[in-house]
Amino acid sequence: MKAIAVERGDSRPRLIDKPRPDPDPGDALVRTLRVGIDGTDFEVIEGTHGGFPAGSDHQVLGHEAVGVVEDPNGTDLEAGQLVVPTVRRPPGDATEYFRRGEPDMAPPDECLERGIDGAHGYMAEYFTSPAAFLVPIPDAFATTGVLIEPMSNTEKALEHAYASRSAFDWQRDAALVLGNGPLGLLTLSRLQSEFDRTYCLGRRDRPDPTIDLIERLGATYVDSRETPVADVPAVYEPMDLVYEATGYARHAFDTIDALDQNGVGVLLGLPGDDEFDVAGGRLHRRLVLGNRAIVGSVNSHIEHFEAACETLSALPDWFGDELITDTFEPAAVDEAFEAAPDRIKTVIEFDSR
Repeated sequence: MKAIAVERGDSRPRLIDKPRPDPDPGDALVRTLRVGIDGTDFEVIEGTHGGFPAGSDHQVLGHEAVGVVEDPNGTDLEAGQLVVPTVRRPPGDATEYFRRGEPDMAPPDECLERGIDGAHGYMAEYFTSPAAFLVPIPDAFATTGVLIEPMSNTEKALEHAYASRSAFDWQRDAALVLGNGPLGLLTLSRLQSEFDRTYCLGRRDRPDPTIDLIERLGATYVDSRETPVADVPAVYEPMDLVYEATGYARHAFDTIDALDQNGVGVLLGLPGDDEFDVAGGRLHRRLVLGNRAIVGSVNSHIEHFEAACETLSALPDWFGDELITDTFEPAAVDEAFEAAPDRIKTVIEFDSR
């Protein structure tokens, strides 16, 4: 079968041939329809995040997938059923986090991540997975199901952020998303129904498809070159929620300045080892005296995938079509992984429903 992988010592993904996998007991065989490309894939390719499967000279990429059950293999799934796979798997024997149904809360050394760290991904014509890690979804998601995994990360992040405000009557009116990439835009769409006013920060010039999408959602675009994060309260308004999806380390600290009294910031980006000076004492006081909070969040699990499916189902029909701007067949791997100013979300299409 065809697969897209990065090989040890290489710095670009390639189309390779691999044997079609045979499902173990408890696993189902899935025929891949589409796999999304995101920033983590580029980090894996560059070698700055994740790692190869043990004993393998390559890593099959991809963790945002939608597929069709080809062989249920005695599981409770049905042939022809549309599914999306979760990302984390136990490293051999199930750890405490997997046993209690919370693999998304495991530290990095107590889990594997398909297509990212220690396990092959889904960017292949077929993959196998334990049925317990496959989430059935409606047939309507055959083309947009690749958006469920990234949206599931937002569902978990917001769940944790809101939980930190659950001890009092939190008044939430304004939200700011840092980053106008696919995850930021997905999150922005999610927040439209929960906040009166929403903003999305980026660094792009008009005309730009992400800015068009931001404004079509009814949000305000904030150009960080004109208004840095810490200046947002003075130029626009203080924020009850700040969602960071840039991976720019300074934004973690600037978020504290952007928050209103009782506000919460949630961080999802993974920066490098950046070093810089911060006004630590002032920011510490601002957190304490303002009852503000900063929450970190990574990964998600079954209930977040299910919530993401519900959230995406409620969005306007045009949203998924405008977010997924480019679709490539596997043979066009070089073009698919190129950067282009008019792209938002790129997917690899292995098959159709």
